[in-house]
Order: sequence, then C-alpha cells, then structure tokens
Amino acid sequence: MPTLACAILAKDVVKHIGDCVQSCAFADAVVVFDTNSSDGTQDAARAAGAQLIDTPFINFSQARNFALAHLDADWVLFVDADERVTPELAAEVRRVIQQDQVAGWWIPRYNYIVGRVMKGAGWYPDHQLRLMIRERAHYDEARKVHELAIIDGQEGYLEEHLIHYNYESWEQFHAKQERYTRYGVSTLLQEGVRAHPRHLVTRPGQEFWRRFVTWRGYKDGLHGLRLSLIMARYEQKKYWWMLQEQRRSR
Repeated sequence: MPTLACAILAKDVVKHIGDCVQSCAFADAVVVFDTNSSDGTQDAARAAGAQLIDTPFINFSQARNFALAHLDADWVLFVDADERVTPELAAEVRRVIQQDQVAGWWIPRYNYIVGRVMKGAGWYPDHQLRLMIRERAHYDEARKVHELAIIDGQEGYLEEHLIHYNYESWEQFHAKQERYTRYGVSTLLQEGVRAHPRHLVTRPGQEFWRRFVTWRGYKDGLHGLRLSLIMARYEQKKYWWMLQEQRRSR
C-alpha cells in the first residue's frame, strides 16, 4: 500500500495548527515543519498528534523542498496551517494514491475572505498543486512566493476541496496585498518590464475586468465588486511604484 504524509509549513499559527493537524489525521503521518514559532504552535502541533521538524526558512519553495527531502512516504499532501482537509477530500486522496499514472494532483479550494466564501473573482476554484509523488516533485527555489511544484509526470485534478481561511479582516487582507504588490514590482523590474504612465489607467481597468467579469466576481455580489475594485487599485499602485523606481534609477 502506498504511504501518505501530510506536510504543514508553520510559523506562529497557534490558532490554526490544532484543527489543521486534526483534519490531516487520515494520513499515515502528519509532519509540521516549523520555523522558530514562539506563540505555542509547536506544543499545539504535538498535542494534536503531529511530528515536528525544525525548519530553516529562506523562501516557501525552499521550505517545501526541505519537507520533501525529510519525509519518508510515497506521496505528500501539502496543507497550509490555515487550510482544512474535508472528509470528502481525504477519501478522494486515499483513493487516487492507489495508482501512480498521475504523479501530481491539483486540488480546488474554497476561500473565506473576511467571513465570506468566494464563488469567483480569482478565488474560486483556485486550484493548488498539493498532492504529489514525493520522488517525482520539486520546487523552483528562485520563485519566492506563490510557489509551484514541478512534477515529473502526468498531472490531474481532484473534485473535492480544501477549505482555506485566508483573510479574517480587511486589515489582514490589505497588509498581505501590500507585500505581494511590492514583490510584484521588484520581480517585474528584474525581468526588464517597464512601466508607462498609461498603465496607471489601462492595467487597473484590465484587472477589474478580469476579476469581476472574466473570473465571475459578480457572482459574489457587492463583496465581489469590492474585492475586484481593491485588486484593481493594487494593480495601479504596482505600476505607480514601478514608475517611481524607474525615475530614481535614472
């Protein structure tokens, strides 16, 4: 029988880690890869039944490669601390790992943003490549955020969902979007992308259309409209910051 390990990357997530570990209890092993948590995460993880491995952290891709190298299982399911595996997903995972024609599986997610589960606007179905044959997967460590597994073999899509409690407040949402936007600026500039003043109008318009229309943000009503407008605003900020950096470099 193929073996399965759930791997959870963690740092100061005590409010989430117990429930996350318990949702992974169907696996042969649940291992929390913790980076110097100081809020009780480690004790809570052990109390919930997880193994614990101290993990150096450079970026998320490096951390996931570290986990792959330190697990002893045929298959690995990566679960974030603020995610939960439903019983339906657990049963589907157990079923598909009985064969190895598919080496990596994408899993859809239900995202809760400030108390609302999203139906569109880029947050659904939000497929994540999380289930993989350990020896046939690795991550590109040059990609610091929004890491993506590189699979040696065929990929497939599961039907059941992860539950993701990713933003509990608007303050948390804005703080993370600020970080993502600044990272996007540095990445684009390193790739040689140049901003133009017209992008302050065209790019936000494109982003709003993509979120609200193409990705069906309208299905989330006023919540979807608000989020689509916010993301358009961050797209505008991205190109404003790029223009400022270009002027400084000149």
